Amino acid sequence: MEKIYIKPAKLFAPTGYTHALAVDGARRLIFVSGQVARDREGKLIAGNLEEQTRQVCKNLLAVLEAAGASAADVVKLTTFVVKLKPADRGIVLGVRNEFFDPARLPASSLIGVDALVEPKMLVEIEAIAAIA
Repeated sequence: MEKIYIKPAKLFAPTGYTHALAVDGARRLIFVSGQVARDREGKLIAGNLEEQTRQVCKNLLAVLEAAGASAADVVKLTTFVVKLKPADRGIVLGVRNEFFDPARLPASSLIGVDALVEPKMLVEIEAIAAIA
């Protein structure tokens, strides 16, 4: 199997990880690293959970597009939220449903964490997509 490292022109250059890695086989699997609320220049969007989740989803879709995939190809999402509260679920899912078809959602996990790599980061989402 060939590994293809995805470097989206629409996103900042990462350090210490790659935005996505695709593996070609019978199906092409695309493993998208956890995306955070950084704009194209790499500046953190210092908003609330809803605003950060929206930027994260935009970044996730940019990575998928660069890999030749779309939201419809995502088979698994893992979402990490700092100091997760019950009300946060509705915020995250509401924003996610702006980007993913609510009738055909991928398998997903929503996980509460104490912190992310930077203090002002509130949410991180990673994904796996499969395309023919």
